[in-house]
Amino acid sequence: MRSTLTEVSELPSQSVGALPEQLSAELISFRRDLHKNPELGRQEFRTTAAIKARLEQAGLRPTTLPGGTGLICDIGATDPDRPRLALRGDLDALPIPDTKQVEYRSTVPGRAHACGHDVHTTVVLGAGLLLAELERAGQLPRPVRLIFQPAEEVMPGGALDVIKADALDGVGRILAVHCDPKVEVGRIGLRQGAITSAVDKLELSMDGPGGHTARPHLTTDLVMAAAKMATELPAVLARRVDPRSGLSVVWGRIEAGHACNVIPQHAELEGTVRCLELNAWRDAPDLIHEVIDQIAGMYRAKWELTYHRGVPPVVNEHDSTELLRDAMMARYGLHSVEDTEQSLGGEDFSWYLEQVPGALARLGVRPVGDTAKRDLHQGDFDVDEGAIKVGVELFTSAALLS
Repeated sequence: MRSTLTEVSELPSQSVGALPEQLSAELISFRRDLHKNPELGRQEFRTTAAIKARLEQAGLRPTTLPGGTGLICDIGATDPDRPRLALRGDLDALPIPDTKQVEYRSTVPGRAHACGHDVHTTVVLGAGLLLAELERAGQLPRPVRLIFQPAEEVMPGGALDVIKADALDGVGRILAVHCDPKVEVGRIGLRQGAITSAVDKLELSMDGPGGHTARPHLTTDLVMAAAKMATELPAVLARRVDPRSGLSVVWGRIEAGHACNVIPQHAELEGTVRCLELNAWRDAPDLIHEVIDQIAGMYRAKWELTYHRGVPPVVNEHDSTELLRDAMMARYGLHSVEDTEQSLGGEDFSWYLEQVPGALARLGVRPVGDTAKRDLHQGDFDVDEGAIKVGVELFTSAALLS
């Protein structure tokens, strides 16, 4: 088990694994190119080709995943006594417009890297290029695998594509970063245990014979039934599940009817299920089906639920979290790591952690002194590009300490 603070003698020299200025400039340019040319999940052909070309230029031999997007690349020979350290980046953008006025603004209408995946990808690429040099110099203590994953934004996530392709074979630990506009550049946020939430999607349809609003007692009052479903399902769940699990349903769409004096025959509700605790998330589908059936039955409404399983929580393993902490402190000092709260957002990095130990860190991308409130999945999302150097050196330091 790793200690909270690694002995000074174990830490890598500040000169070993430092990002050269020329490569730093190249990586910023690479990130801007990705930002200008965003691609949605499982459509990241251009992005995959650009990464593959740069890795091959460095003398590496990347392998494209079976779906044609995403790739893996090994650094160092396979050694059964030294499992690989995997570094994961995600490739896909979001289907929203880029509203920034910058030179590297998206050139694809309705598409934007508004979650920082272009930064994650560039960080893993940069770390791979540095680690390849260290491996050639005999300074890499264990083999490394770079994982460039497609479709993180497409539930249940492209991580499952990677796992299905046996990309975790021989991997003993996996690390990742995620941009966080609340954390200042030059710092990372860490949390042992669950750092994100489980996220699922609900699509509920309700049906009845319809009728006149003058005679609701002769039919199924579907508007009332849908309204009760919208309010009562979350309320009942709050009394059926340990509140510490954080299980909640929040509706994003409800639709029923077309006229003020007509009881409709059909209603639809869509929403998300979020949960902070793994076991409660696993039990959620059966419980939600049961509660829906009880509420619909009171109004004689027929119903059909499509329950889209999303992702479990990302649960950071202790030793992997401490490895990231030690690696960051080794490079940037004691005050470069801050505690972070658990997010209710979902992240498919969680699927890897069902297979191997690992951890995700929040990479600070907020410019120093910037007090504006910013968030992910917004059209004006951007980063302080100094975060690329921080992420590269974090991963490189972690590989040297592992």
